[in-house]
Amino acid sequence: MSDLPGIVITGASGRMGRMLCATVAASDKARLVGVLERTGHEWIGRDLGECLGGAANGVTVSDDPLEAFSRAQAVIDFTAPAATLAFAKIAAQARAVHVIGTTGFEPEQIAALEPASRHAVQIRAGNMSLGVNLLTLLTKKVSEALDIEWDIEVVEAHHNRKVDAPSGTALMLGQAAADGRGITLAENRESGRDGITGARQPGAIGFSAIRGGDIVGEHDVIFATAGERIVLRHIATDRAIFARGALKAALWGQDRKPGQYDMIDVLGL
Repeated sequence: MSDLPGIVITGASGRMGRMLCATVAASDKARLVGVLERTGHEWIGRDLGECLGGAANGVTVSDDPLEAFSRAQAVIDFTAPAATLAFAKIAAQARAVHVIGTTGFEPEQIAALEPASRHAVQIRAGNMSLGVNLLTLLTKKVSEALDIEWDIEVVEAHHNRKVDAPSGTALMLGQAAADGRGITLAENRESGRDGITGARQPGAIGFSAIRGGDIVGEHDVIFATAGERIVLRHIATDRAIFARGALKAALWGQDRKPGQYDMIDVLGL
């Protein structure tokens, strides 16, 4: 048996799931040892390669996370909050690194992930790309340097099938801006403006979401004051960058102690 870390991909039939399967399968640093789909999915029991329209690759699509995780050293999970919470408990039992790219969590769901991290490495990020994580650090630095006279707005754009808004990346950037300013995001967030909303509240961090076509991901952080603006921008044109980042996280986590980490830790930024 190979000494390379074995990786399980959840939600294999989705956009990110397919990209993750291809990225891990093509890697010379890891093995694809299992893939999961929800119970009742048409892929269950079939060969993954054939499901993807190619030759059989010997990996059978399963709906049994307990069995799949028992054979893995890492799980890469871009699914939905409720599914991720269930997977976190099983990954902890298997002592497998749990890489979480799922977005749309409520605060109480994020808190519910913590117990599993006492037993296994848990790496969660709203975005797995190097560029976005650099943007996060820049956002915090700029926010630290500017006073409340500068309004902060986060504008994000994604494809028309994305189900949550603002995006996990947008919230990550908003949190960085709040941290730089020394305020709480939850108490200073403005989003979903419509109708007669009144003047913008001083110190607020605003969010706007665009959905259309096949946009992979675009994020602007705008700092605006009288007479000038600073715009920090990241544009993703290929979701393979997220898959490569997730694989990097899964490999990085192999040598770590149980706990909660993010991509800033993985990238050493």
